[in-house]
Amino acid sequence: MSTSKTAKADDSTVIHRSDAVIAPEAVTEEEKATITQWLTDNNISEIECIVPDTTGNARGKFIPAHQFIAQLEQRLPEAILVQTVTGEYTDEHWDFVEPTDTDMILRPDASTLRIVPWAREPTAQIIADCFKNDGTPHPLSTRNVLRYILKLYAEAGLQPVVAPEVEFYLVNKNTDPDYELMPPKGRSGRREVARLSFSIDAVAEFEDFVEDMYDFADAQKLDVDTLIHENGAAQMEINFRHGDPLAMADQAFIFKRTVRETALKHNMYATFMAKPMQREPGSALHLHQSVLDAKTGRNIFSDDAGNPTAEMMHYIGGLQRYTPELISFYAPNVNSYRRLAPDISAPINLSWGFDNRTTAFRVPNSTADNLRIENRFPGADANPYLAMTATLASGLLGMRQKLQPTEPHRGTANDEDVAVARTLEEGVRQLNDTPELQQMIGELFMRAYAAIKLDEFEEFNRVISSWEREHLLLQV
Repeated sequence: MSTSKTAKADDSTVIHRSDAVIAPEAVTEEEKATITQWLTDNNISEIECIVPDTTGNARGKFIPAHQFIAQLEQRLPEAILVQTVTGEYTDEHWDFVEPTDTDMILRPDASTLRIVPWAREPTAQIIADCFKNDGTPHPLSTRNVLRYILKLYAEAGLQPVVAPEVEFYLVNKNTDPDYELMPPKGRSGRREVARLSFSIDAVAEFEDFVEDMYDFADAQKLDVDTLIHENGAAQMEINFRHGDPLAMADQAFIFKRTVRETALKHNMYATFMAKPMQREPGSALHLHQSVLDAKTGRNIFSDDAGNPTAEMMHYIGGLQRYTPELISFYAPNVNSYRRLAPDISAPINLSWGFDNRTTAFRVPNSTADNLRIENRFPGADANPYLAMTATLASGLLGMRQKLQPTEPHRGTANDEDVAVARTLEEGVRQLNDTPELQQMIGELFMRAYAAIKLDEFEEFNRVISSWEREHLLLQV
């Protein structure tokens, strides 16, 4: 589809990133007292001090509780922020971190303190913010990147609200990657083979898993809401209640760990791969979003009669304009692009529409207070901090630049041409095309992210697939 109606960036609307502090400068005495009291009240013996890395995985260290209380600030090598999904480093990683392989400072965020309900000993987890040794927020921390976007909203008197929907598959334990994945057996002793969207009985097949997952989520005070069976075999979707984007990114990050641990308890795997099985649909991280006036709490996407406002249209225009450059934030792995294909319930172009699930950006039917946009591009494999960064940055630029969207799409958007990258390499090579995105997200971060993802693509590209051996070995 054409996006010729969307405006180009104007220099007067470019938002310049500064070195302003975007995360707490230090752990306050009040925070220390809060953390200490919480650990004491819960008889915690061990702490997991964790950092979300660029790929969305948890890095960190285990610390005895008494040692953690004595020294809340911890240290980890900053190079962990430039590791690929395989744990390797790019050839140019010293361009992004100190060549001395120095440590960064970890300052725990007391608001993220939670029980680890699957641990054998009384254990707590806490997410830490990353700082350089000079006290400035580390520019390669994905949590800091999102914090900065939220700071720009706050400066504009706005408060974004996000509600994630997370899809995942339960699969049989697979210890040999040469074998295809298959659904696990449910309590009936059978594997799913049919399309069972919204089936109550299909969810009940894994009742023990579901009950434990909810118990673990409740123990961690995760704002999970409804659970449904999705279209794929043993594919589930969990909806979160709406909230602050940073808090919801933290919860999505923790939730993925929770689901994996719950599945292991029941002798299964849970996977958030975007397209884990050839004949099954992909898994998404749909993001519902709206924006409030920070003073009044009014949803700026809706007028008094419940109709979309100019601000909402500009927000959609921003999503259409900047998604091609930011597609690798929504689809960060080589497998991600197997999901972004026609006729498998994932977006393939930049269309939008009212209550149209075939479009990339859907406006669900809702009340005036709840009028929102659903971004259907992010895959379940996306780093939630970066997916939220991309969608909120695009929308903010759209409102600042008063970008106009195309007309709402009627009918199925799957009949339109593919308008987004189809490989990780193609997506990443568009990442640094737009100066205003570099200034918002950080030029150093954008370069480091591109280097990490291009290195992953090259590593993947060296693998010869079974399809190539089957069809090319003797026929070319």
